[in-house]
Amino acid sequence: MRCIYCDHTESKVVDSRPVDDLSSIRRRRECLACGKRFTTYEKVESLPVFVIKKDGKRESFDIEKVKRGIIKACEKREVSYDNIESLINEIEREVYSSPKHEVTSHEVGEIVMEGLRKLDEVAYVRFASVYRQFKDINTFREELNRLQQAIDR
Repeated sequence: MRCIYCDHTESKVVDSRPVDDLSSIRRRRECLACGKRFTTYEKVESLPVFVIKKDGKRESFDIEKVKRGIIKACEKREVSYDNIESLINEIEREVYSSPKHEVTSHEVGEIVMEGLRKLDEVAYVRFASVYRQFKDINTFREELNRLQQAIDR
């Protein structure tokens, strides 16, 4: 690992611990030349997952797109950023742990909606209204009925 201070290529690991979500490891290093310390993060490189869109096009799974949608749905709701971050990590873990290297946009949307339903019902309905492209009040009412039935179970 190259030192960020003197560019020396050798360092020793002083401390190593997993990051909160267990997806990476934080390493505290000390340069063997200048003695200064710096932090690095090590993350397992995963194979790319492709999302098959409704029109048949394929694109790389982008957790940032999912994150933007979730944040937008949770806007002005009493949902903590930690809960949003946990949901995003859960979604990312679910998509990447699948044995398939391709998922449909429908599958991703359903995973997001299930997580939002558990997190905040209003955020769920907001996301669903965009994701399912509600055309009128009846479509909206049908989704609310489905939500109510899921809650009653």
